[in-house]
Amino acid sequence: MASRSKSSQRWLKEHFADPYVKKAQAEGMRSRAAYKLEELLKRDRLLKPGMVVVDLGAAPGGWSQYVRQAMGDQGRVVAMDILEMPPLAGVEFLHGDFREDSVLSQLEAMLAGQPVDLVLSDMAPNKSGMGAVDQPRAMYLAELAMDFADRQLKTGGAFLIKLFQGEGSDDYIRELRRRYDRVAIRKPDASRKRSPEVYALGQGKRAQPR
Repeated sequence: MASRSKSSQRWLKEHFADPYVKKAQAEGMRSRAAYKLEELLKRDRLLKPGMVVVDLGAAPGGWSQYVRQAMGDQGRVVAMDILEMPPLAGVEFLHGDFREDSVLSQLEAMLAGQPVDLVLSDMAPNKSGMGAVDQPRAMYLAELAMDFADRQLKTGGAFLIKLFQGEGSDDYIRELRRRYDRVAIRKPDASRKRSPEVYALGQGKRAQPR
């Protein structure tokens, strides 16, 4: 128990000393994750005026909030999560599990034939602290997000997803390379250095996987 409380104390100390946490609080952003997304989107110039963006596993809403601000009044941001999320101005929220056909039908009704230009996923499983459990859970979520992009993303569109390096991640990246013209692995500055998380970016979705 002592080691657990020590590691919890260390995490809290790191968290509150984190410049990105302070920045998020000062700028009214819902999470420090917004700054990871900001760096990723700017580096690859992914956002264009008038885009339709779908944010999977969006709660608490930091990514959707950033995209809405960056695009101004143009385009659409649709946030989806199995968890509730407090409303964000200019963001359409769909509460439900995107694995369910009924939820996908709701999304398709909302989009009314508009093609999706960019799919984002910052999803992560609830951590147990056991890699043998957490990594398969993380890869399962990543597979679901890739399937969603296969179905909903327009040809030529882009897909950005958080991955945890470990068993299954290399195979996953190979699958992305079959589906997208260009695939890059990014580690933004706002990602904690000792975290195994990276972001995989697929650009130029092919009409059919290779």
